[in-house]
Amino acid sequence: MKNKVKKFWNFKALDEKTGELTIYGEISDVTWWGDEITPKQFKEELDALGDIDTLNIYINSYGGDVFAGQTIYSMLKRHKAQKNVYIDGVAASIASLIAMAGDKVIMPANAMMMVHNPWATIGIVAGNAEELRKFAEGVKKLADDLDKIRDSMVVAYESHSALTKDEIIELLDAETWLTAEECLEYGFADEIEEAKEAAAYVDEKYFSVYRNIPEELKKPSDEGVKKCENELKKKKLLLELEL
Repeated sequence: MKNKVKKFWNFKALDEKTGELTIYGEISDVTWWGDEITPKQFKEELDALGDIDTLNIYINSYGGDVFAGQTIYSMLKRHKAQKNVYIDGVAASIASLIAMAGDKVIMPANAMMMVHNPWATIGIVAGNAEELRKFAEGVKKLADDLDKIRDSMVVAYESHSALTKDEIIELLDAETWLTAEECLEYGFADEIEEAKEAAAYVDEKYFSVYRNIPEELKKPSDEGVKKCENELKKKKLLLELEL
């Protein structure tokens, strides 16, 4: 029996015409590749908000499963409501793609966004020749799927920016970290708010995953980290209470 996937999102109906979606922390602790159940659950909760006119989306995430992020982006993009995205700290990796589903993206002055090419982790493999051949076929399909997602990511970023396709590809290839000002300049953000007290930072477990993390995200003030961690804990607690 498949283990229940830990939720990383939370929907809330504020009133009959306004909904809220919070995405905090890692985007799925397991991959959605080949998973039909979890995306269905997300869609059902989105639909349960009813005939809303406005959906406010709050993101503070270092990224996660590319297949989960791509699916969420597509579902949100298709939704007819006005989608206002607020970057509460960091929208890195696939979290930045989800942000592109917004009709309006708002970032505090000290928030950041990161874009790069999609990638996936493959565990250690052992087996006989036939098993390894089957595994290799699965790896090829995974690689082909990642190529398709990269193509769709380029289109998504391009449609929400003033950059050309080639410029987007250059940013992805380089693993580019963008300040709020740069996001506004490129068109990834539409508005900049006052800086938040809870400064954006990246947990050290991601230091080996991303290669170009800005130093200021590695060593924020202790007070800023504490406030950000407290905010993350509150959001995660709300998600757990929803289970």
